[in-house]
Amino acid sequence: MDTRRKELGDFLRVLRQRCAPEAFGFPQGSRRRTPGLRREEVAQLAGISPTWYTWIEQGRDVQVSHEVLERIAQALRLTGPQRSYLFDVAGRSGSDAQGLAGLLSGAEHAPDALSELLEDFHMPAYILGRYWDILAWNRAAMHLFAGWLDQSWANDAVEEATSPNLLRFVFLEAQARQLVVDWENRARRICAEFRADCRSRLEEPGLQRLIDELQQGSVEFARYWKLHDVLERQGGERSFRHPHQGLIHYRQFTLSPVGQEHLKLVLLKPLPA
Repeated sequence: MDTRRKELGDFLRVLRQRCAPEAFGFPQGSRRRTPGLRREEVAQLAGISPTWYTWIEQGRDVQVSHEVLERIAQALRLTGPQRSYLFDVAGRSGSDAQGLAGLLSGAEHAPDALSELLEDFHMPAYILGRYWDILAWNRAAMHLFAGWLDQSWANDAVEEATSPNLLRFVFLEAQARQLVVDWENRARRICAEFRADCRSRLEEPGLQRLIDELQQGSVEFARYWKLHDVLERQGGERSFRHPHQGLIHYRQFTLSPVGQEHLKLVLLKPLPA
């Protein structure tokens, strides 16, 4: 089964099962074998054939129009990020060209000019790539993530396996659970942000290898990934329990260069203690 079609079906199924029938005008009843709305109820709300909706959720090889997706999004009362994810996974966002470029390109690098800019910041700053590899970082980030970013990282043909990766750090490195305050909530949100960010690249082998590795190596990631939560990456306060500096707080800002939206410049502005 095509990766995107399966993801589209799984995503809709999870969202459907989260919907309280009574909130959508249907009786809760005692004969429901599974939680949430039934497929035929979603189809009724969306004004489409129950068979057609079932095929979509089963991941069958059908072409889903923009209009049908819009009806389903309204029927399930999707949030903005959920709606964007739905359309991207269904291939109706016009963003497939970026995914194809990722498939054809080799190891990812941050532009030299952008990398050089990092040292002009006195606050921790780093650049995230398509799979959230950290492609470049400054000294302040190296000091914040001591024991990780201050290690020797190879920069060769096997960069995918040897570059620092934010997801591998958060879910596979024990020190992350000590460094990141409220690790469980932050980790779940990071997983949801990553799912939203990679929605147009789900069929890429490199991405699939990373997801498989994280699912096998982290019980938490496997559980969060199955939730199909999607959240846009946002700023806000980030707290760390640093081994030398103690409890420190930052405000995070994430920026994308024009024409290189797959890259993210992350800045952490210190907050007063």
